[in-house]
Amino acid sequence: MPVPETIDHHAKTYSLPLAYSMVRAAELAYKDEATIERQAREWGFDRVRHHHTRFTPPFPLADTQAYTMASDHMIITAFRGTEPAQIRDWLSDATTPPWPGPARTGYIHYGFGQALDSVFPAVRDTLEELRDNGQSVWFTGHSLGGALAMLAGCRMYLEEPRLQADGIYTFGQPRTCDRLLAAACNKGFKDRLHRFVNNNDIVPQLPPEPVYTHAETLRYIDSTGKVRSSMPLAGALTDRVKGATADLLAPAGDALRDHPVKQYVHALEKNLA
Repeated sequence: MPVPETIDHHAKTYSLPLAYSMVRAAELAYKDEATIERQAREWGFDRVRHHHTRFTPPFPLADTQAYTMASDHMIITAFRGTEPAQIRDWLSDATTPPWPGPARTGYIHYGFGQALDSVFPAVRDTLEELRDNGQSVWFTGHSLGGALAMLAGCRMYLEEPRLQADGIYTFGQPRTCDRLLAAACNKGFKDRLHRFVNNNDIVPQLPPEPVYTHAETLRYIDSTGKVRSSMPLAGALTDRVKGATADLLAPAGDALRDHPVKQYVHALEKNLA
């Protein structure tokens, strides 16, 4: 299967080429505005909006960033992530207070709630402005950006159903919510929410269970780089050990090596080759 140079604006259902397009869009969220706009045009999107909010200490994040690009047939909103070292302690803190979930459904991590609230009105208004031709709507993001993409999609579904996403693709996403909201997402996004986890990536293992959990759909990238739609528990444990011992001389632990967005890009490319 050839690696696509552009994005299929008519895509409607899950596919590896679409997943690759979404991880490329998530990767692009880390770039500056000029680069985002240039790449969006090359992909056939003629309209781009940027969403940016800055925070002040003691909030652990400096800002929240996202962008929305639109064509006549497709709209993608991609949220920017952050380095795991910047949020690992924050996500590991079990004393962090909960934040009410979308439409008061369950609860979510306080940091995610505040970060999403800072840009959600702009994202919602942008989708309302740009969705002028019944375009499909997609959310994507890596790391923290994946959590925000998932929660933005859930919030649209529960609060703004006319703008709800046709699909959500996340990469290295941390746990975001309690079981009540996860159940609502499983119901509302059956076969439309795709959460990619690269082998031993540490971030999807945070914040700690049982307080926070994931929605059901998992696309697991094994230690050889193959995307699997399911993986028995025993097989997953064996594969993670295999990944952890693959390169004992590497400068960083496997859990950190597996997290960068470029690892997800390379894995999806490999599955298309």
